[in-house]
Amino acid sequence: MNSTLTIKNVFGIVILSLLSALLVGTIIASVGLVYLPENNNQVTNFLALFIGQGFMVVPLILFLTARKESLLDRLRIKKISSPIVLATVIFSIGIIVLVDEFDRIASLLFSPPEYLDQIGYMLKFDSFNMAIFLMFGIVVMAPLGEELLFRGFLQKFLEEHWDDITRAVLVTSLFFAIIHLNPFWLIQIYVLGILLGYLAWRTGSIWAGFILHAANNFMALIFTNYSQVLDKFYTWHGHVAPWFLLMSIVCVYIGFNWLNQSLKVRS
Repeated sequence: MNSTLTIKNVFGIVILSLLSALLVGTIIASVGLVYLPENNNQVTNFLALFIGQGFMVVPLILFLTARKESLLDRLRIKKISSPIVLATVIFSIGIIVLVDEFDRIASLLFSPPEYLDQIGYMLKFDSFNMAIFLMFGIVVMAPLGEELLFRGFLQKFLEEHWDDITRAVLVTSLFFAIIHLNPFWLIQIYVLGILLGYLAWRTGSIWAGFILHAANNFMALIFTNYSQVLDKFYTWHGHVAPWFLLMSIVCVYIGFNWLNQSLKVRS
């Protein structure tokens, strides 16, 4: 590890990357509000999100390139085997269902804030093209950018700097949860961040975490747009149906054990 890379540098570049995404997105959204008809606001908001997410990694890549560091090594861009991919997919399915049930319990205990309705509106498939764009932006670009920035760059540096995996994962996950600016989902995002951090550390790659992150965002889109259809067989008295909860626990158990067995074989 390059000794001149400090915690101050690392957190600075992470914050700069996040601010660049926010700034670019805000500029695009503002231009849309001024120059485009009101009925095009959803398209403008999506473009702001889409392009902003793309800019998230620009300062990071420029920073590492200027330092002549290997992007593949510094950002944990490393291939994972097919068994690890399949194990992660099974594990992810189980986790997503369990998190969904946690959300439902939280909604009973605390009234969901109104801004969640606005988020849901932005994620609606108004057309086939919008569905494709949302899928690519929310399921691919957002998870990829965040995994590169947080698990690939920030967490990896903290692991090396502190020589303490647990501390690095917990701190990165907390920062990851806070920057989403969503107090209602803070615990869920924090727990998800811990799981993403574990996968990144355990596999030595961002790709396992990307699978879980992308799958989580994909299911959020699906439930937002097709909840009435899914609720007919997926829910039971407002909760995830017991048979789906049982299936999710089995998936977590099988996926976790298969993942660790695959990693033992690899090592």
